Amino acid sequence: MKNVLLFLGIILTVYMAYRVYKYQTLDDGLGTLIKNGAIILDVRTEKEYNTGHIEGSINISLGTIRERYTELDPKKTYITVCSHGLRSVKAENILKEKGFNHIYNGGAWSDFEKSIK
Repeated sequence: MKNVLLFLGIILTVYMAYRVYKYQTLDDGLGTLIKNGAIILDVRTEKEYNTGHIEGSINISLGTIRERYTELDPKKTYITVCSHGLRSVKAENILKEKGFNHIYNGGAWSDFEKSIK
């Protein structure tokens, strides 16, 4: 019983840390960026993207972003999204390393879609 409680405590702690991380890494004002022409970049796999996505978004998976970033215009504004928000942070950082200055984390695509409707 003690091990079960310890395990549940660890799971709860990890979940809470994730929620705090998620809200700290999401950028404010993303709705305004969308109204001003920002492009939603979905970094999930093609299979995940095909199960549902934000209309008008483009799909370049995190696994291919280091090779395919040249398909993107560094002068444009992009908002990265994925299934839970972790891959979108990684993609945001990779694109910033590649010289993109207008990259923002939108977190989970389903949550972001609700926030911009």
